[in-house]
Amino acid sequence: MVEINNLSITMKENDRPLLTNFSFSLQKGDKIAIIGEEGNGKSTLIKAIVDMKLLEDYCNIKGNIIKNGYIGYLEQFLDKVWDNVTVLEYFFKEYPTEEVDYSKYKDIANIKINIEKVDLDQKILESEQQISTLSGGEKVKIQLAKILIKNPDVLLLDEPTNDLDIHTLEWLEDFILSANIPVLYISHDEKLLEKTANGIIHLEQIKRKSEMRYTIEHIGYKEYVEKRLGLIERQDKIAKKQRSEYKKQMNKYNEIYQKVESQQNTITRQDPHSGYLLKKKMKTLKAQEKRFDKQKEDFEDIPDVEEAILFLFSDNIYIPNGKIVLDLKINELSISEKVLSKNIELKVIGSKHIGIIGDNGTGKTTLIREIYSLMECREDIKIGYMPQNYELGINENMSVIEFLVPSGIKVEVTKARTFMGSMKFTAEETMGMIKNLSGGQKAKVLLLKLILEQANVLILDEPTRNLSPLSNPIIREVLSNYTGAIISISHDRKYIENVCDEVYELTKEGLINVTSNFI
Repeated sequence: MVEINNLSITMKENDRPLLTNFSFSLQKGDKIAIIGEEGNGKSTLIKAIVDMKLLEDYCNIKGNIIKNGYIGYLEQFLDKVWDNVTVLEYFFKEYPTEEVDYSKYKDIANIKINIEKVDLDQKILESEQQISTLSGGEKVKIQLAKILIKNPDVLLLDEPTNDLDIHTLEWLEDFILSANIPVLYISHDEKLLEKTANGIIHLEQIKRKSEMRYTIEHIGYKEYVEKRLGLIERQDKIAKKQRSEYKKQMNKYNEIYQKVESQQNTITRQDPHSGYLLKKKMKTLKAQEKRFDKQKEDFEDIPDVEEAILFLFSDNIYIPNGKIVLDLKINELSISEKVLSKNIELKVIGSKHIGIIGDNGTGKTTLIREIYSLMECREDIKIGYMPQNYELGINENMSVIEFLVPSGIKVEVTKARTFMGSMKFTAEETMGMIKNLSGGQKAKVLLLKLILEQANVLILDEPTRNLSPLSNPIIREVLSNYTGAIISISHDRKYIENVCDEVYELTKEGLINVTSNFI
C-alpha cells in the first residue's frame, strides 16, 4: 500500500534532523498511530507520503516512497479559504475559488451515502450553511466524507481529534476500527490510541534536539507504553548501577594511587629496590586506569526521553475548604445574538477540581471566558488562565523569558530557565521568541506561567490539547495533586477521569452534573 525506504528529512533553517534513514511499510489491516512531541516531524512525515513537494520550501529530503492506489489525506486544519463556501459547494469544488462543477450533481446520491457514513444529516447539504459556521467535529466529518467519495486505498489523518467533542471522538474510534483500508494517523488522545491503534510509530528528538530517534512497534498503544516504560526502567537501573560501581572502583583506585604517589615522593636513592617496585606498581595502576576508562565507554546510556518533563506547583498553594470560589448564575449565554444556553448555575467551593464537557458549538469556551472575566479582578484569590487560543494568553512577539518573568529579576529568570530545562526546552528555545515555538511548547509555557505566578485558582480551556500523549500523564498527575481550585473545559477523557472531582455537561438548558458517568 505504502512503502517508505531510507527517508531522511532535515530542516533547511537549522539543519535539524526530523527523520534519518526511516523505513516503513503500511499494509492491509494496519491502524498505525504516529506519536511524539510537537515539532518532531509527525505532520511532516504524513505530508511526505502525500507529496514530497509539500515540504520543498522548508525541508531537505532524501529517500523513496512507493504508493499504490489513491491516498486519502485529512489535513490538520481545514483551510480558512473554504470559510465562505457552503457545504454543498464544498463537495462540488476541488478548490474554493473555482466555479461549481454542476456535472457533479449526478454524484449527489453518492455524496449523501458518504455523508451518512460519517454520521451527518443529509439536510446539511440543503442548509446553505457556510463552512465557517460548522463545529470542529462537523468540519472533520465533511472532509472525511469528501475523501471517501473517491474510494481511497489508504487514509492519512493528521490530528483529526484536536477539536472534537467526546461524542465525536467516540464516533471516530468506531470509524477507524471499522475502516476496511489501512489508516495512518496522528493523535494526542490516549483513549482513542488505546482503542484503535494496532501499531505505533514514535518519533523523538533527543540530546537537546540534536538527534532524532524513531521506534516502530506492531503492538497496541497501551502495550507499547508498558513495554517502553519497562525498557526505560531497566536501562536506567543498569546505567545507575554501572556508575555506582564505577564510582566505588575509582574511589578505591584513587586511594591506592595517592598512597603509591606519596611513597614515591618520600623514597630515597639509598633504597633503589623499593623505588623500582613502586615504579612498577604505578605502571600497573596506569594500565588499570585505562581499563576503567574503556569500561566507562561501554556504559548503558542514561535514558533520554522527551516525556520526562518535571514540574510541580508549590505545596503552599491553598484555598480554605469553605471558601466560595465561584457562585455563577447566567440567565442567557450568547454569542453574536445567538443564545447558546440558558439558566446556567455553577457553585465552586474550596479546592474543587471542576470539569466542563459538551458537544462542539454549545458555548464551552464562551462560558469559560465569561467565568474568567468575572473572576480576574478578584483580590481575595489569584487567578491563572490558560485559554484554548494561546494568542489570547501570550504575546507572541515577546521573548519566552520576558513573558515568564516580566520583572527581569535575575533569581526569577534563573528559576524560569531551570523549569524550562526540565520541560526539555533547548537553551535556544528558552532564550528565543514565543512565535517560534510549536503549539505544544506554547502550552508548556502557559503551564509554567501558572506555576511561577503561584495562582490558587486555575481556569483552563483544553489544557492537554496540544501535548504529547506520553507527556499528558505527567500533566494530569501534577494537576490532580494541585491544592488550589480548578475550573476547566476538556474533551480529554483521561483528564476528566483523573483530574476532576465534579463533571458538568453544558447543554442548551444549562449545566447538568454528569460526574457519575466519569468518576
